[in-house]
Amino acid sequence: MYADVILPLPLADKFTYKVPLELENQINIGIRVIVQFGAKKYFSALVYKLHSNPPKGNYEVKSIDDILDEAPVINLSQLSLWEWIVDYYCCTLGEVYKAALPSALKLESQTKVSFNPNYNFKEHLSGEEEALFLMLQGHGQTNIQDINRFLGKKSSLSILKKLLDKKAIYIEEKIAESYRPKTVSHVSLNPNLNTEDLIKNTLEKLKNAKKQQALLEFFLSEIILNPNEHKIPKKELLEKSRSNSGILKALIDKEILQLEQIETGRLDTSFDQEQKIFELNDVQQAAFAQIKKQLTENKPVLLHGVTSSGKTEIYIKLIEEQLKLGNQVLYLVPEIGLTTQLINRMRKAFGNKAGIYHSKFNDAERLETWQNILNNKEDSFQIVLGARSAVFLPFKKLGLIIVDEEHESSYKQFDPAPRYNARDVAVVMGQIHNAGVLLGTATPSFESYFNAKTGKYALTEITERFKNISLPEVIIADIRMAMRTKRMKSFLTPELFDEISLALEKNEQVILFQNRRGFAPYIQCKTCGWIPKCKHCDVSLTYHKNNSSLICHYCGHAVSLPSKCSNCQSEDIQTRGYGTEKIEEELQILFPEAKIARMDMDTTRAKKGYERLIYQFENRQVDILVGTQMVTKGLDFDNVSVVGVLSADQLLNYPDFRSFERAFQLIAQVSGRAGRKNKQGKVIVQTYQPKHPVLTEVAGNNFQQSFNRQMGERKLFKYPPYYRIVKVVVKHKNTARLDMATNYLAANLCKIFPFKVLGPEYPVISRIQTWYQKEIWVKLEKDSKLSHSKELIMNEITKTKSAQNNSNLIAYVDVDPM
Repeated sequence: MYADVILPLPLADKFTYKVPLELENQINIGIRVIVQFGAKKYFSALVYKLHSNPPKGNYEVKSIDDILDEAPVINLSQLSLWEWIVDYYCCTLGEVYKAALPSALKLESQTKVSFNPNYNFKEHLSGEEEALFLMLQGHGQTNIQDINRFLGKKSSLSILKKLLDKKAIYIEEKIAESYRPKTVSHVSLNPNLNTEDLIKNTLEKLKNAKKQQALLEFFLSEIILNPNEHKIPKKELLEKSRSNSGILKALIDKEILQLEQIETGRLDTSFDQEQKIFELNDVQQAAFAQIKKQLTENKPVLLHGVTSSGKTEIYIKLIEEQLKLGNQVLYLVPEIGLTTQLINRMRKAFGNKAGIYHSKFNDAERLETWQNILNNKEDSFQIVLGARSAVFLPFKKLGLIIVDEEHESSYKQFDPAPRYNARDVAVVMGQIHNAGVLLGTATPSFESYFNAKTGKYALTEITERFKNISLPEVIIADIRMAMRTKRMKSFLTPELFDEISLALEKNEQVILFQNRRGFAPYIQCKTCGWIPKCKHCDVSLTYHKNNSSLICHYCGHAVSLPSKCSNCQSEDIQTRGYGTEKIEEELQILFPEAKIARMDMDTTRAKKGYERLIYQFENRQVDILVGTQMVTKGLDFDNVSVVGVLSADQLLNYPDFRSFERAFQLIAQVSGRAGRKNKQGKVIVQTYQPKHPVLTEVAGNNFQQSFNRQMGERKLFKYPPYYRIVKVVVKHKNTARLDMATNYLAANLCKIFPFKVLGPEYPVISRIQTWYQKEIWVKLEKDSKLSHSKELIMNEITKTKSAQNNSNLIAYVDVDPM
């Protein structure tokens, strides 16, 4: 028997290994096996296929060393999805494997291993296992190569797997956090004190240590009250008895009580009280009935509902129907921040059937969620709320996929490969699992709306807000006019300043959107015009006042704020422009009584950063929330009456064929945060271009007009949705070599695809992390030859990379770039 396996490496091929006779009854597709790759390295590979065909070629086939799993960690449906991703996004199965599985399921030779200090030898260890455990106790932490040498084995992964199963060791990969089971200290009585007389004697001996005696008496009384419980959590015991750790330690040292670490899951399953699901109103009920009917037609359904039209309530009703059928539901959101509000709503409706999966979880939590879904037991999550990586979870009975805010570019993975779009993967995933797919948004992507209008998707539209609340009034504020008449208050036009003042007087809340974080986009010498730039990237450094530094937002390079110009030595250095940090500071001066908070990447880096800010804003501990795109995405706050877009021109003037589409979506989405429950809200859009058609369309809530106008241009110039775009990115540290390679590649592509190749051209940021880059865009018709066309492009890239002097060239493909 032979096994084709997938290695967690960016290699195009699958690799064939012999299956030893003693492992033939244990091996299966989707389980992990230990294989040697190259002269020294060992990997946990995934079994892709089992067969009896020896590989062609005159070489010795290596054997699988061992099997790591009793049951598959991925299923056949996932493998089908992986194959589609590989074909469509021009990547490798190894890259998908790396992206899909939690790091704890990807053992490699460079993996770090350490012992569990709380392991108490309850389970019998074999001679090799015990020797390895004692060696780790002495070394603290080591890698698998050193363990191999210590044990005198080619591979020790099977022994490590057994110790992992017994929770005697921890595994830590270089690129990931360690997976350490979460434990809680429990106190129990020493088993030697097993009679009443022994306990009485012990209490008598403690008569001179009154505090220890009191703690032991309290512990015994708790056990008597709860005869099924022989252990009490340490924290609970100390709080209830009003004792302290020192007294408890004394009882442990005297071998009266003992401490034990008991593993507890990281997954929050405490929400077992379900509340009644809200009844839909007539408009929602009509949309719900239509979606239910459309989902039976095996087409994705696009739900186009204006902001605050009650789309989430419809989702909840659809989820309820799936749970009655015993099905699983995947609920995708574009931003981790949205999970905070949504998981609370899901758990109020469905209790502990709802779980979360996203990249802010550490690897231990991701692994536990993966295993929870994989096992699919009675107490497993039936609903998973997650960001884009949740499409890789091992669902077995998937009935519905909801893609909320489907227009968001956050669904697209940029680096590293696979460069997939989770929205489009969800559509294919629905076909593989025979599950319904619902795409919901107030501002559909033009591609999805085009698909709905041409019959590829079904379409349901809701044109009015819940309880008939009016859409917000949109006011276009002219910055030029305000500056000319000297009526600007710092960065605020008089219209926005007055509305903020009025909202604060009425104890209402305000959201301000500025798509730049930091204090100022750059600093400049007023004498000679010098602007400090990143030494690794072709961008100016952003000034962050809170740590008095200049930071590159592309590579993270940071320098201290200079006291004088490095060009002319002048000390007259000024900040230019406004970032969220500066806006927060200026607002505190303009509105000294207001409580102001900032939501951007800097303030939400911590694991609970989003939750803290959203909690504070929901509970009115914050009056004005300043933020980047995070504040535009689906958040629902009852008391927001005013929303300000501080600089619409940054969105309108970006050099991209989607800039007008994105500007409409962003402004319309952030506008939707205003006046959601109580009354009509107001949105003030500040701009230097008050007559711009996109702003006119946003003010009139005219999505259809915006769509129709831009579709004409897209068709004329052969852009999506009429054509597909394949972007080829080429990088080199030498500009001359880069120019030669890209010119050669573009010339060859032009021969294959005449009049469909754009470039090579430098993008807006031409150098990132010391690598210069150029782009070539190939426009392809939407026909059955798409796979063949991509294959031709990949062949030309391979030919270019293998040319003389191109060994250091990096080139990759991005299909459907955002």
